[in-house]
Amino acid sequence: MKLSIALGALGSAAILALAASAAPAQSASSGGAPGRAGFAERRMQTLLKDITLTAAQQGKVDSIRARYSAQLPAVTPGTRPDSATRAKMRDVFRQQDDEIRGVLTADQQKTWDKNIAEMRARRPGGQ
Repeated sequence: MKLSIALGALGSAAILALAASAAPAQSASSGGAPGRAGFAERRMQTLLKDITLTAAQQGKVDSIRARYSAQLPAVTPGTRPDSATRAKMRDVFRQQDDEIRGVLTADQQKTWDKNIAEMRARRPGGQ
């Protein structure tokens, strides 16, 4: 009986450890935070959908994102940014996107371009 309970507990611990190791890692840039950082992380996940980066590419992308993140205007969580702030954010994201695209291979760029087009098509005004 004790052996059965011990094996059951051990099995449960193994399953939990496996599930934790298989969970997607969150970027250090967002920490899963709500607001601007959370939005930027979700946006990047959408743009990198179906793209597997090498370690070298991931390092470059992380560096690019950190540099452009500092340029994003501050926004108050729960309030819609004004048109000037939205325009600034769009400009920063486009510059960042262009630089990240340059890190990708030709095949990855095709997927990136498709993801960008899909994202813009879903946005109000299709920008």
